[in-house]
Amino acid sequence: MWQLSTKGRYGTRIMYQLAMKYGNGPMLLKEIAANENLPLKYLEHIIPILKKHKLVISTRGPQGGYQLFKDPKDISIKMIIEALEGDIAPTSCVESPQVCEKNTTCKSRKIWAIVDEKIKETLKNITLHDMIEDNMENSLCKNIVL
Repeated sequence: MWQLSTKGRYGTRIMYQLAMKYGNGPMLLKEIAANENLPLKYLEHIIPILKKHKLVISTRGPQGGYQLFKDPKDISIKMIIEALEGDIAPTSCVESPQVCEKNTTCKSRKIWAIVDEKIKETLKNITLHDMIEDNMENSLCKNIVL
């Protein structure tokens, strides 16, 4: 089965929670964990990655916590997934053709390249704002032709 890791799934849920509170100050990680019913210890490993990729910022002190680095309209799901998962290509030869000696003649590589393009385009077209508005179907239809 082809699926995202827990890190990618939980990271998207962290970002959704922060997007829901965007413009209203920082949010504690334990509040996010409680809202999403996720283990706080695991989120403590994810949040530094999101911070490193300039998706979230932290504020210290009694009113501290985490918030989005920029507007939810400007953060795509692709940005989140690539920050947490790295390259999301379905096969290694899509991003690095040199790993396979048959890369110029392989018919299945062409299929995986198309799948890769569609996945990335779809994830790029869905923003955190779309998640908040539950408008993902409209976002998917913007530029996707299957």
